[in-house]
Order: sequence, then C-alpha cells, then structure tokens
Amino acid sequence: MKLDARQQACLHEMGIDVWRLRGSADAAESPADVSMAGDEHAADVAGVWTSLQKTVSSCTLCELHKGRTHTVFGVGDPRADWLLIGEAPGAEEDRQGEPFVGRAGQLLNNMIRAIGLDRESVFIANILKCRPPNNRDPRPEEVTCCEPYLRQQIELIQPKIILALGRVAAQNLLKVSTPIGKMRGQKYVYPGTEIPVLVTYHPAYLLRSPSEKRKSWQDLQMAVKLFRKLQ
Repeated sequence: MKLDARQQACLHEMGIDVWRLRGSADAAESPADVSMAGDEHAADVAGVWTSLQKTVSSCTLCELHKGRTHTVFGVGDPRADWLLIGEAPGAEEDRQGEPFVGRAGQLLNNMIRAIGLDRESVFIANILKCRPPNNRDPRPEEVTCCEPYLRQQIELIQPKIILALGRVAAQNLLKVSTPIGKMRGQKYVYPGTEIPVLVTYHPAYLLRSPSEKRKSWQDLQMAVKLFRKLQ
C-alpha cells in the first residue's frame, strides 16, 4: 500500500511504523476519493433521514433514555461509501451528542486519514444511540430496541463497506459470539444485505493496548483492498 506524506504522518501519530506486510507488493493503494451517491439519491433520502434523526432524539423504547444527556445519532456523510460502527456512546459522546470524541476519537480520525479518507467523508455510528451507565456492555434488550434505527441508517446510506470497531459492535452486527481475534481478517456480510463487513479493534482498546495497533493497520489495509475490488 503506497502512502502519501499525510498518511505516513497519521500512522506516526498512531504509533505505527510505516511497513509492508510480507507479500504485499500488490497491495491496493488508498482510495484518493470516496465516491458519493448521486444528488438524486440524496434528495430522495433527505426527508426520511431527518425524520429518523427526530425519532431517535425522542426515543424512549428502553431505560437508557432516562439517564442520557443527548442521543448519538452518528456523524459524517449520509451518502458515504464507508460506514464505521462502534459499540455505544461514552460519557463525552453523551455530553456532545457525537460519536468517537476525545482520545479514542482522535485515534479513529488518524486511522481514517491513514487510508486516505476523513471523518467528513465516512459515516460513523454506534450499535446503541444512548450511553449505557458506567460504559457497561449493551444489554440484549437495548440492542433490540436500537437495531431498527441502525438498520434504517444502513438502508439509507447504502454503504459499500462496513467496518465494525470492536468486539461488541462486531458480535451484535453479525449475530455471533466469535472472539474478535478470530473475526479479524475475515470477510462477513451484514445480515439481509450483500454489504461486506470487516472487523477491527476498537480505538479505545488500542489506546490501552498500543501493541495491537499494527494488527489494526493490517485490518485497514484489508478493508481498502476489498473496497477497491468493489469499484
């Protein structure tokens, strides 16, 4: 994978030395652009998208609404080819109403930039739209309540690829209990669609385990190669 100066700088910020996988001479280059759906599609979905945002902001389907400051609908381009999905909002996300802020968000931004994209050209969402108390794992009934919102987002965005960030996101998206270590490096499909799903570590985990950043970089390279094959 050929890297430009900006991408190399992002990898440096992530604490990853620039390197090549063995046998990666033919690895795909980073996409220079993220292709967008046409203006006609954007016009068609705009009203539904706005309505969905309003529905999520006033949702009371599970108990999590009682303790939230803001719902976290997602951020980025609703016509994006890349959809990144995490677990649930944390304390800062709940305060700001935006996913992946703070140190984990900065690392995710660097990961995105390292493959030639940026936060504005992808869409970032979570399995849950409200913060679980003390950042505990989402409960099955909470996931069940939020799942239709995420599925509708996916239907409206029509991404070409989904990147699941972390064990909780991957297992809930794909309805499996497989450990994340065994899910990495595999291509999955989002249920009921043909959209490919790849799995990597959550940025918060990478901050706690920086030695795993190199594995995450492998996952990103694999995602870029797959994405380019879909063009």
